[in-house]
Amino acid sequence: MRSFKIATLTILLPLLIVQSTSEKSSKTSNLFGQKKLPLSDQCFCKLEGQIDDCSCKVDTVDAFNNLQIYPRLKSILAKDYFRYFEYQPNKKCPFWDPTSGKCKSSYCQVQSCSTTDLPPGLNGQIAENGHTKIMENKYSAESQVPRRPAAAGCKTDAQDCKDTRAPGCKDTVDPTDLDTVDATLSEAATREIEEWRIHDDEATEFCEMQDEICSDCVHVDLTRNPERYTGYSGDASRRVWRSIYEENCFSPVGNSAPGPFSLSFKPDKLNSLCLEKRAFYRAVSGLHTSITIHLASNYPLKESNTPFLKNSAEWGPNLQLFHQRFDPDKTDGLGPYWLKNLYFVYLLELRALAKAAPYLTNHSFFTGREEEDAETAVAVKDLLELVSSFPDHYDETSMFNGGKQANELKVEFREHFKNITRVMDCVTCDKCKLWGKLQITGLGTALKILFSGEFDELNPSKLPTINKSLVLSRNEIVALFNAFGKISTSITELQRFRDLLSAS
Repeated sequence: MRSFKIATLTILLPLLIVQSTSEKSSKTSNLFGQKKLPLSDQCFCKLEGQIDDCSCKVDTVDAFNNLQIYPRLKSILAKDYFRYFEYQPNKKCPFWDPTSGKCKSSYCQVQSCSTTDLPPGLNGQIAENGHTKIMENKYSAESQVPRRPAAAGCKTDAQDCKDTRAPGCKDTVDPTDLDTVDATLSEAATREIEEWRIHDDEATEFCEMQDEICSDCVHVDLTRNPERYTGYSGDASRRVWRSIYEENCFSPVGNSAPGPFSLSFKPDKLNSLCLEKRAFYRAVSGLHTSITIHLASNYPLKESNTPFLKNSAEWGPNLQLFHQRFDPDKTDGLGPYWLKNLYFVYLLELRALAKAAPYLTNHSFFTGREEEDAETAVAVKDLLELVSSFPDHYDETSMFNGGKQANELKVEFREHFKNITRVMDCVTCDKCKLWGKLQITGLGTALKILFSGEFDELNPSKLPTINKSLVLSRNEIVALFNAFGKISTSITELQRFRDLLSAS
């Protein structure tokens, strides 16, 4: 009888264990709203030791970012100065007709700001000197009308003249001014100077920047349009990434007939490239990885029962999606390398912030709200001091050395990246385009700081004279900090996915 009980228990025990495991998996499945699949934590098999082409280690970045950088960045990016980004949502794609793949999901939509939503310093109500006034809106119809030139014989615009001796003018030239040097420029000379200015700007820009007067640009509150899963996929999405990798990244040696772009950059082929070309690929791959992590960590797990509310789903981590994108068995062994490239682009952008710290520390971060602007300046200064204290920054001086050939490579490097900024105009998901343009602009600004030469040997004592010619636009600064914020967030999300995969 006893042996029968033991035999019965022996048979039932595995079934009880399977049932218990099944119930646990079912609970996990219900929590994330996903079908149960076998998962592993092999995605993280390469996330240890030294970061490729850097002197820093993965665990050093994890500790520094998760405990010190991320909390400060999260607070700073909620400030008014960094919340609002300006871009052209309807700029024409220069490479193909993207209309057929237009995303129609409500998750793809972007909510732009009206001028009344903006802080007073951004909508033109308050000038940076603190005086309240309604400033001319550079996008208004009135501002596009050319000013009336001064009438013949007038010293100034006709509105400022004082009598009526010349037709349409109230003052003629003072005879005492006849011997003075004519400092005005001819139309041809002015045009030539402007062309040289544009040429000089293009020689240092890594992004295609929007025009100063942009009638179809909009401001977007980034906190009201978070980067998350939209459902944008298929041929339209693959075409964008294929163009970025196959046409703009430097192809490895012996890759004349490329297959899927992901297979073109396996570690053995990547090692055939020089340092600069490897850095280009790792930066793009790291950015791609960060975007993918954000989509997997902000996924609609459960639709709301309130249909008239847009984007009303419950959002959270999709473990299956993360596993699908990075598990070595599902990515021909490349997923773990892509995750490691996230750390490379983190160090690249961290170094750019440290290098530009003397300039950024003296920036006003003006929005017209005096108290918050002062708080923002203090918070940024505190962050930059922390960034500068990091012991293992990326060494950008190791790149582009070697005379004429190195300079030619830098030009090619810059033009390749600038072309990627144009590809972003071909994205047919509005929210994906917004965050793609912002993060590409941020990375391009980091490359400008590191490699243009304009920020070399900065020190605070030289800033009063440097500031007159050395300028980052507000959009570049907003993009730089927000792009680094997305990379920083992705690294913290990696720890969450690691914990979830271990638990599952």
